[in-house]
Amino acid sequence: MGEAPPTDSAAPMPPLRKNRDFRLLWSGAAASFLSSRVSAAAYPLVVLWTTGSPLATSVVSFAALLPLLLIQLPAGALVDRWDRRRLMVICEAGRFLALATVAGAVLSGTVSVPHLAAVAFTESCLNVFYRLAERGAVRNVVPVEQLPTALAGNEARGRAAGLVGQPGGILLHSLVRWAPFLFAAVGYLVSLGSLLLIRKDFQAERKTRPGRLRTEVAEGMRWLWRQRFLRAALGIVAGSNILFQVLSLALILMIKEDGRSPATLSIVVVCSGAGGMLGALSGGWWLRRFSQRAILVGGATAWAVLMTSMALVREPLGLGALFAGTSLVGAVFNVAAGVYQVRVTPDAMQGRVAATANLLGSGTNALGSLGGGLVLAAWGTTRSVLLVGGVMALLAALAALSPALRSEDTPADTASPDTVPAETVPAGTAPAGTPAADGGRPATDPPTAPDRTEGAPL
Repeated sequence: MGEAPPTDSAAPMPPLRKNRDFRLLWSGAAASFLSSRVSAAAYPLVVLWTTGSPLATSVVSFAALLPLLLIQLPAGALVDRWDRRRLMVICEAGRFLALATVAGAVLSGTVSVPHLAAVAFTESCLNVFYRLAERGAVRNVVPVEQLPTALAGNEARGRAAGLVGQPGGILLHSLVRWAPFLFAAVGYLVSLGSLLLIRKDFQAERKTRPGRLRTEVAEGMRWLWRQRFLRAALGIVAGSNILFQVLSLALILMIKEDGRSPATLSIVVVCSGAGGMLGALSGGWWLRRFSQRAILVGGATAWAVLMTSMALVREPLGLGALFAGTSLVGAVFNVAAGVYQVRVTPDAMQGRVAATANLLGSGTNALGSLGGGLVLAAWGTTRSVLLVGGVMALLAALAALSPALRSEDTPADTASPDTVPAETVPAGTAPAGTPAADGGRPATDPPTAPDRTEGAPL
């Protein structure tokens, strides 16, 4: 009797599109992200059209941005402590109820600035929790081998929401003033429904009891600081955040100085969004062919060239093409960053590590906004843009020469038992991306992209 032919015991992995739980998580988050973009575009419109006060508009806008600075760190610790699915369900239910009250107030003609500011603040707080929890959930519903594809799809989802959300919110407001808030409320309800249908757990079993909140926040910060590659790369990206804020203000001044209509800005935004989509969809291709260091150094160099070129180009389509290039690089950075962070960070520390990087991005964005006005007032647009390009070139050179970026750390390289939970990174999960920081939206987004509230991968 002859021997049976050998069989391959490893069954082929089904494609990601057949992963039911990931499809539900992805589509629900897409509805959530689009809702937040639509409502963010509608808040200043409804305030300005109702009160006619720019001051009232700034109050509501400030309330929406404040949570990005105030609650990132405690939110990261709480996301690691609590059940992620239950937390995300509470966030979507809370945002549905909050936006429904705004739709009702606008419909009944009882709009008040304190009410809108309170809702904007609440929605933004819940948004921070939701996005940190969703980032940590991905690696628990997707096989590690498919993380690059999954996170590239997530980046494309965020880019599409940003590209559609702002004009969608403006259009809905122009039709019926309460429509964008009702649309957002329904979107959060759809997201809530998708979460209830997912079967897999969103986190690994917690083996240690939670300690003091302050201690847990500090633990996440210490863990991140001990990762040499992450620390060096975050410094490069934080510097670029400041430069992009200056560039954002310079673009608006260029359009004004050339006597063009403010609508010209939409051309640059559309081109930039298209570049971001292309970068997101091609993120996996770059990850398969280049190392983390090559992506970071090459991307920073490309940014330096593109930024410097903006001082020499004044036509809207030319500027749009240059910003599309910066957006493409930023999207590739964000895909690589997500893969790296999700793979090398212990599951019990996902929220804290991401929150720390998010806070860094939020802080540098704020510094860039403040410093950008001072630089432009003193130097003018052309010289300021040349300065931005020169500083970016310096950052690219520092990245190329940095000893920390020559070796790609894993947690085992720098972690100690008292700072990292008793977890290990699954076998075969070598780092495959570059870290980025963000304050809401990915930190490497182009400055002209609207509503910088997308969650920030490390």
